[in-house]
Amino acid sequence: MHLEPGPLVVVLVLLAAVLHATWNAIAHTAEDRLVGFALISTSTLVLGAVCVLLGEPVGWHYFWLAALSASFHVAYLLLLMASYHVADLSRAYPVSRGTGVALTGLASVVLPRSPLGPAVVVGLALVVVGLVGVTLAGPPLTQRDRLGIATALGTGVAIAGYTVVDGLSVSGGAPVLAYAGWLMLLQSWVVPAYAVAKRGRALLAVPRRQVLQGLLGGAVSLVAYGLVLLAQTSGALAAVAALREVGIAFGVLIGAFVLHESAARQRLLPALVLTGGAVVLALSLA
Repeated sequence: MHLEPGPLVVVLVLLAAVLHATWNAIAHTAEDRLVGFALISTSTLVLGAVCVLLGEPVGWHYFWLAALSASFHVAYLLLLMASYHVADLSRAYPVSRGTGVALTGLASVVLPRSPLGPAVVVGLALVVVGLVGVTLAGPPLTQRDRLGIATALGTGVAIAGYTVVDGLSVSGGAPVLAYAGWLMLLQSWVVPAYAVAKRGRALLAVPRRQVLQGLLGGAVSLVAYGLVLLAQTSGALAAVAALREVGIAFGVLIGAFVLHESAARQRLLPALVLTGGAVVLALSLA
């Protein structure tokens, strides 16, 4: 199944962006972030098995690509947890996502079925400028902030890795439902296993509210990424990767008005620049 660049791709990516910001907010606000990420991964593990059972066989070629992508996803989750321990949501989220966008854009220069026209270049530039602004807005950086930015940059490298692998897979013919299922199965056991090893019997005492919150976050995460994979069948990897970062604007809004982070309001203006870049990208796809 291949979608052509157009309004449907734009709608899918924007919906995925909102859902992605939502599950990141759920993960960031977890009382115990390791437990929160473990619950999210448990949810995606179960749902991934369902997707594999319901989807078409992927074949060995796409299975190994899913395994490669899963390794990037595991690195992404571990680095994301680390960044959320030391940085605000409204800073760590845009740094990681922006790095992923920039690196995916660079990779798209040499990838098949991934054109970089003038509108895509302008849109990418606006997104990156907006992300840099969101990152630097606020009080001077402390050592803790720098550590948070460093782990967020590493998260962005992992994002670019799995974005390119997944984009090439689904645009090359991998069945989206089963590919997404294998991707979740191959990556989602790592964090729960680590949580069991680290917390042991203490996991049995996790409040029911946190359990439900984590499982919901996992379901939202899977739906969000499934929509991205479907959009990536169009081959427009750079545009899709950048357009989905409109979710960062939602992340900043959540940081400002829900989490009440002190510097989040100063990041609203660069978030609007980012959104402007997303609009340009939407027009390039339409």
